[in-house]
Amino acid sequence: MDKNKDLSNALRALSMDSVQKANSGHPGAPMGMADIASVLWRKFLKHNPKNPFWANRDRFILSNGHASILLYSLLHLTGYDVSILDLKNFRQLNSKTPGHPEYSHTPGVETTTGPLGQGLAVGVGMALSEKTFGSYFNRPNFKIVDHYTYVFVGDGCLMEGISHECCSLAGTWKLGKLIVFYDKNDISIDGKTKNWFSDNTEKRFKAYNWHVISEVDGHNINSISKAIKKCQSVLDKPSIIICRTIIGFGSPNKSGTEQSHGAPLGENEILLTKKKLNWKYDKFEIPKHVYKLWDFTKKGKILEKKWNKKFSDYCLKYPYLSKEYIRRIKGNFPLDWKLKFEKLIKFFNKSHENYSTRKISQDILEFISPIFPELFGGSADLAPSNLTQWSGSKPIHKYSSGNYIHYGVREFGMTAIANGISQYKGFIPFTATFLIFSEYSRNAVRMASLMKIRHIFIYTHDSIGLGEDGPTHQPVEQISTLRLTPNLSVWRPADALETAVSWKYALEKKNGPTALVLSRQDLCCFSKFKRRYKDIALGAYILKDFVNNKTLDIIFIATGSELKLAFLVAQKMSNMGYFTRVVSMPSTDVFDSQNKSYKEKILPSKIKNRVAIEASTSDFWYKYVGLQGKIIGMNTFGESAPAKDLFIRYGFTLENILKKSLALIKKNNILKK
Repeated sequence: MDKNKDLSNALRALSMDSVQKANSGHPGAPMGMADIASVLWRKFLKHNPKNPFWANRDRFILSNGHASILLYSLLHLTGYDVSILDLKNFRQLNSKTPGHPEYSHTPGVETTTGPLGQGLAVGVGMALSEKTFGSYFNRPNFKIVDHYTYVFVGDGCLMEGISHECCSLAGTWKLGKLIVFYDKNDISIDGKTKNWFSDNTEKRFKAYNWHVISEVDGHNINSISKAIKKCQSVLDKPSIIICRTIIGFGSPNKSGTEQSHGAPLGENEILLTKKKLNWKYDKFEIPKHVYKLWDFTKKGKILEKKWNKKFSDYCLKYPYLSKEYIRRIKGNFPLDWKLKFEKLIKFFNKSHENYSTRKISQDILEFISPIFPELFGGSADLAPSNLTQWSGSKPIHKYSSGNYIHYGVREFGMTAIANGISQYKGFIPFTATFLIFSEYSRNAVRMASLMKIRHIFIYTHDSIGLGEDGPTHQPVEQISTLRLTPNLSVWRPADALETAVSWKYALEKKNGPTALVLSRQDLCCFSKFKRRYKDIALGAYILKDFVNNKTLDIIFIATGSELKLAFLVAQKMSNMGYFTRVVSMPSTDVFDSQNKSYKEKILPSKIKNRVAIEASTSDFWYKYVGLQGKIIGMNTFGESAPAKDLFIRYGFTLENILKKSLALIKKNNILKK
């Protein structure tokens, strides 16, 4: 039997058997890409199965994540902690082998994939990180950051719009160590793709300034090897290898058709396929000689040991750089971070009267960027509006690296690329756009949240307060949808101190992303109140109690630009003899995570008179005011007009809120009786 075919057929057999046992999955792509995977993983991929987190490993991403069983089979055969039992439990509850690859769930999986095209964008982010990280730490004769990023993509990945966004940037940035394998089998769920996907992929990628190798036989070991070697020699352009493959390769009755795409082949068809492939083994049986040929543990240890020796020498010659490299790879904070933050708090608690929170955020960036050289941010063509650049910003371009990225008008691509930067380690990425255009990037935001990675989203122009650009640019429901996303923290600060605290929280949160929702318009500063930043960091706190009697009459809850309104109404009612409380709630999810006693202290359950004020969707706030409370919010889209006119139009005025608050107290008092 041909040794190379033996290796590829082991992947096919495991893929067929696993999908069949689960009675669920996608056998076609794994069977079609088995030869490509075999060549890459055995002859080229630099990795160590016994240390999946080795910093200088090559990155491998399966962007067409429905082919997950191919990746799990590769991990099993090469020696990762993925057993044959794990393959037998494919797609089952609590399995190490879920339906699509999941980051931090299965050893060796670099990123979560499944939503097509995003794995490709993550790969661009990782390749950019390798180039940028290397430019900072590499020295003559000490290329300690030196590896490739390999990505498998299918027809679906290249149909998705995000592929255009990220591949255009990859070519512009000249990411020569990014190599993409396009599994061109011309089949998707609906059938033959020629009727809905007629792009000239070769010309398309050449137009992006990529190196293209077309019409490679994806089942010819020598052709695949030659193509990879050629791509490795081209360092000034990313490469794509267009591999002609047959989906469901080997299946007598289902190969080359959509029937092998997303369903088990069936027991009889598997037997016929194994016979055609000359695979003579039982279900989940891999012969010892095949295991031995696939096992990469010894080679992986040697590769890492060789790199460790180089890094030890590097540490001796460049002690400061090596310590900084280790700190950044581990994600540790600078030693003096806490002391410097205290200075920042003191400064921002006594300044910035009548500043927008986007401007305050920019000043915070100016302050923290020297402390955190790992900050790696950018904006989707809105830097002058998002205010995300600072004096130390060094934009990257095709000939040099820096710390700032001009993503162009590519919100989705930007967010997914930055997810890859986060997963690469060594960087803290932030991305920016208007809050309304977070919609373009929502699935990448969701993926960051699903993977629990550190990624800071800066969303400015947070409400109807942006004014004349009108309802197309005025967010209404966006804050609520972000707040409803698991693992994502959302902060809408009201002034300088709250903005500083929200930035501190975002920097320190390592188990999920953070969204900073910032204003275009100038806001007042509440520095006259004695506030502790540790209270703000709890998500909600009492800004002011106006005490006129012993019984609390009403609680006002507000965020961002509406906090001033809450304060003015509470003050007015206090002058009328009511005991009023103003609660600032910059982060609802952080407040929700506090213990019961703290939440009871801020929002006593016996007080039913509660008013929430926020220029966003009303319904979200019922969880804090209850059915007996009142919400001053948005129930329609906005209009094009100056901000002050819009706030009047939609009831964000002292007079309207006062009237409704008094009516609420009267109504609830009647209900009590």
